[in-house]
Amino acid sequence: MQLFYSTEITDTNNTFIFSKEESKHIVKVLRKKEQDVLFVTNGKGSIFKCEINSANDKKCSVSILETTTQKASKYSLHLAVAPTKMNDRYEWFLEKATEIGITEITPIICDHSERKIIKPERFEKILESAMKQSLSAYKPILNESISFKNFVAETKSQTKFIAHCEETDKKSLKKELKPNQDYLILIGPEGDFSKKEIDLALKHNFIPVTLGETRLRTETAAIVACHSVAFVNE
Repeated sequence: MQLFYSTEITDTNNTFIFSKEESKHIVKVLRKKEQDVLFVTNGKGSIFKCEINSANDKKCSVSILETTTQKASKYSLHLAVAPTKMNDRYEWFLEKATEIGITEITPIICDHSERKIIKPERFEKILESAMKQSLSAYKPILNESISFKNFVAETKSQTKFIAHCEETDKKSLKKELKPNQDYLILIGPEGDFSKKEIDLALKHNFIPVTLGETRLRTETAAIVACHSVAFVNE
């Protein structure tokens, strides 16, 4: 099954017209024709089985034959990850985390952050592509970037962890995780969180954790955390 994505398709639609860009991809690249069946998701759990009415490369239209809902995950994972100096490393994290299973992502700007500006439009495209590739009907939420201080102060509920490299008393993340729970995990930039940031997180009831014995890159740490949560929920 090949999955397409649109935010505009809804459960109330009987027919649907793809955007010009998607229409061109369907007709010119994939060479789809009238009566071919396509599957479309709105990124919120719904999958629409559709039949092409008009294979127009500027305005491809379909009839919706059937609507199903993909089973939602029993857990949620929110990763707040500092942008990496090399943008492609963060993009790699976004892609792999979406494939593994993540609910929400927030870029956090920290004291040691070397990159403080992100391109959300580019990130959204990566999330969309990874969602379709992995045949998931749920697109992760990408929040606006925010300072570490404000994020920590505003975050409520969930079990909250901060993964850092300081030689202090920390718990093992894998031993703290339980299935069917909601988690928030902070991952710092190159150079790690500052001591001031760690202290602030602890003040707001974040649990300090370690991801293992080796020092990991930001994007690697984020994927390890993501996979650890997914693994206990298998």
